[in-house]
Amino acid sequence: MEYKSKTGRIDTVSKVIAASPHTIYQAFINPDALIKWLPPEGMWGEVDQLEPHAGGKYRLILYYEGEQTSEGKTSEYSDVSEGTFIELIPDMKVVMAGAFDSENPDFEGVMIMTWYFEEILEGTKITVIAENVPPGISKEDHSDGLSSSLENLEYFVETR
Repeated sequence: MEYKSKTGRIDTVSKVIAASPHTIYQAFINPDALIKWLPPEGMWGEVDQLEPHAGGKYRLILYYEGEQTSEGKTSEYSDVSEGTFIELIPDMKVVMAGAFDSENPDFEGVMIMTWYFEEILEGTKITVIAENVPPGISKEDHSDGLSSSLENLEYFVETR
């Protein structure tokens, strides 16, 4: 998959979670764990493919629950994202290049998602940087969705 870094819009969110970077990283590379926390509020999902190594592929399907204010990117009720893992540094960083399976040009393009895990006194500071965000995703909705996923991750790792 061809990708370019640092192009288009960039969205970022951060959160401190009371867990080790190792625990966070494991929740990211384990498909059963990933799908429990990644879908933002109002969605659920499934992992169709997850090969967590540089050059490995992934395919995630997220479904909207109940009433929604907008149509899904792939179908009326779903978003399908697929791509490649660019870099994985255990307990420190995950970089993914992915695109939505969509016929709508507003959702076209390869988005680069970089997840940083920084060990701090309180646990781990997670920073997500999304580069080349498609124009069909509003900045507010994207920030809310990323923040929701991080809240889900916090709940997942702190209640295991």
